[in-house]
Amino acid sequence: MPLQYNEFYNKQTGLTIGLKKLLFSEQSEYQLVEVYETDTWGNLMTIDGMVMLSERDEFVYHEMLTHVGLFTHPEPKRVLIIGGGDGGTAREVMKHPTVEHVDMVEIDKTVVDASKQFMPAVGDFENPKLNVLYEDGIAFIKNVTDPYDVVIIDGSDPVGPAEGLFEKDFFELCYKALAEDGVLTAQTESPWVESYHSSMKKVFHAINDLFPVSKMYLSFIPLYPAGMWSMACASKSENPLSDSVTERIKKGIDHIKPLKYYNADLHKGSFALPNFVSDVIAR
Repeated sequence: MPLQYNEFYNKQTGLTIGLKKLLFSEQSEYQLVEVYETDTWGNLMTIDGMVMLSERDEFVYHEMLTHVGLFTHPEPKRVLIIGGGDGGTAREVMKHPTVEHVDMVEIDKTVVDASKQFMPAVGDFENPKLNVLYEDGIAFIKNVTDPYDVVIIDGSDPVGPAEGLFEKDFFELCYKALAEDGVLTAQTESPWVESYHSSMKKVFHAINDLFPVSKMYLSFIPLYPAGMWSMACASKSENPLSDSVTERIKKGIDHIKPLKYYNADLHKGSFALPNFVSDVIAR
């Protein structure tokens, strides 16, 4: 086994991570799932050669994908996660005391099994609030009859099983699956990587057409391509930058600790976009 893991996102430009050993490798029905022990970042999960998470920096992605949307909603009780097989997003969602039920729809049980075995601190799979379903998220959301307060799209890059999670048809289904005051968040790739731009445009043009409120926000994740990562927040009613959301964060943030990244100031600041980023999704 090579002593380095390389993920290239543009020709020979990419990420290098020092490895100690391969812990797990399984070609599932859908994708190749692997877990490595690294020299710096704890255990690392990859899918089809792309970094999904490391034990050391996963908190950034999971805190930002969840708490922005959960605090934007006035009282989230029912939450749907599409993807999220490592369990980190569900872990953060269930920190909110108002949340009563979480459906996590993951197409590939191999991802969940690998996370439970080699990244046990990431998930909270024994929590009674969590219901894990091993099926296709797009097929699942077509048949939702009991609406959700928050829908979180925690898929991988727009290839293979996750490709459909970037299409307008899918976001139309998400809109229908949300309650009247529903909120959606989604991971939407790196603005630095040009090959992602078309998928990013699809997502943001779709949610802008569908939702009264739609915004991009940013987080910074060392092991994701180029480090800067975009996410989407769309809402049927509440603006994530409203005074009421700010007050909700200040009153509620102590109830969801410990947190390593997210806070009230960061919530607001994450929506401030550099000009080149805004240009990526401009019409």
